[in-house]
Amino acid sequence: MRLAYLDCFAGISGDMLLAALLDAGVDPSVLENAAAAMHLNATLQIETVDRAGISSTKVHVLENGKLADAPPAKTLAPKQAHSHGHPHSHPHTHDHDHGPDHGPDSQDHVHGRSLTDIRQLIQDSTLAAPVKHTAIRTFELLGASEARIHNVPVEEIHFHEVGAVDAIIDIVAVSAGIHALGADQWVASPINVGGGTVSCAHGRFPVPAPATADLLRGIPTYSAHVQKELVTPTGAALLRALVEENGLTFAQQPAMRVETIGYGAGTRNPKDFPNVLRLFVGETADTARPDDFRVPHPAQPHREGWEAAETNSARHPHHDDSDTVTVLETALDDLSPQVIAYVTETALELGALDVMLSPVTMKKGRPGTLLTVLCNPADSDAMEQLLLRETSTLGIRIRQDRRICLDRAHTTVETAYGAIRIKLGARAGEVLNVHPEFEDCRAAARAHNVPLKQVQQAALAAWHNTQSTSTSLDTKANTKTHG
Repeated sequence: MRLAYLDCFAGISGDMLLAALLDAGVDPSVLENAAAAMHLNATLQIETVDRAGISSTKVHVLENGKLADAPPAKTLAPKQAHSHGHPHSHPHTHDHDHGPDHGPDSQDHVHGRSLTDIRQLIQDSTLAAPVKHTAIRTFELLGASEARIHNVPVEEIHFHEVGAVDAIIDIVAVSAGIHALGADQWVASPINVGGGTVSCAHGRFPVPAPATADLLRGIPTYSAHVQKELVTPTGAALLRALVEENGLTFAQQPAMRVETIGYGAGTRNPKDFPNVLRLFVGETADTARPDDFRVPHPAQPHREGWEAAETNSARHPHHDDSDTVTVLETALDDLSPQVIAYVTETALELGALDVMLSPVTMKKGRPGTLLTVLCNPADSDAMEQLLLRETSTLGIRIRQDRRICLDRAHTTVETAYGAIRIKLGARAGEVLNVHPEFEDCRAAARAHNVPLKQVQQAALAAWHNTQSTSTSLDTKANTKTHG
């Protein structure tokens, strides 16, 4: 299983995540095309920078050839610039991404874009439907947080810094990069929010700022190392979008075989503290077989594509293409469905590979639920504790099962409804399963107001049309695609 792990020891921002995706192998053209698709005269400038001795990638957004985040010449005094009549319905969300603190004097935009404006701007673009969905959802999450903080309807929220060209391009390009990376699983470390205070439009607030703090609800955070803002609203909203759309969980780095590492630089460069977001991309340990952990020579990095999958299949006969998993199950007839749903969600957050609920008939004819948890053996203790602590069970059945896993890959096809990712499953070089990504199909169906099954059928037809019986498997798909 392809895993993306975000190491947020220096926080996270939109431009840092964008640069980390690029540095981890996402094709620059994917991000550049996303910027161009918005028709905002925006381009990306990519450079290599040093952050406390770490060579990192930095991405700047240019608007009409000039830095989009450069402060404009003042035309109004700060007081005039803030006189909107309903100050709290026009929050000046302080962003840009790890630059200097934005005090009230830097709020030079008289009018910001509303959520409706930004939603329409993205919908009118030529972005693929799944990318549009992720970008719009990120802005909706930002708007919802601001609405809660200021106690106003979300459609009255006007974004200033976050509605500027550079922030829009950051979110749109990151959305494109996330889909291009094609990770099956996303995990992030606890988030370092930094410390100190930050200037917002209506005064100074302790870090994290109000919108950021709201977006980070339920996410593990801490404060360490520097007295600076390390998480921006844009970064927090992208994390929240990853939770909703990609099932992002938070934990220490799982067992994995790392293939690429990306370092995305923030603007600041404090002494002795690398202001970077680190992104590990590779394979989870549960799908990587023992020989897969052999370290490649630095001059010969791990090959991408089905060619590598074929090599693995040749090394490992079918009867060895398996791994051991732990299965825990218990039958419950006296527990609220709400609690069962909570236990299911918590188990997945703790690293369960799968959780299944089956209706069963128990003694005395009582209807019950069979709760089955599938996990790596190393996670068994945590799952046992969860089931014993959170459910009403008095005992759990535990066994070790052998399972067979297909080699997995992603490719992208073009349809009348936009780009759709296809998940492929193969064994010994033969493609056995082809499935359009549900989230991509759902987003496309909603965007084009057509039946979901119609999009799925179009995606399958597009994939089959690209195949021929003489085409070798290593040219059929770009496994674990970077773009």
